Amino acid sequence: MAHRARTIALIAWAAVAASLLSWPIAGYPGWLCALAALPLLAPLPGLAAGRRYTYAWATLFSIAYLVFALTELLANPAARWVAGVSLLLVFAWFCAMIAYLRFSRAPRV
Repeated sequence: MAHRARTIALIAWAAVAASLLSWPIAGYPGWLCALAALPLLAPLPGLAAGRRYTYAWATLFSIAYLVFALTELLANPAARWVAGVSLLLVFAWFCAMIAYLRFSRAPRV
């Protein structure tokens, strides 16, 4: 189960990165979208290696993207559909990381 959660988390990470790069559709400058997606590279090595510590801090890291998508969903009518998709993807990434942390912990003796 932990392997499946890890795979879903990596797919969701890639989807979040792609969604950030699709924000020029809503009128945002492309360089700003690329700049916003750049920090997503920080947890990638640890996520790919399955390091629990990285999954733990990456959940906190994802909250900034969640807040951005929620803010744009509520405040920017022109970007609502892009923000809605981004919000769902960030939430899926967050949940997949939590699932990996739950399923990969050592059994209690």
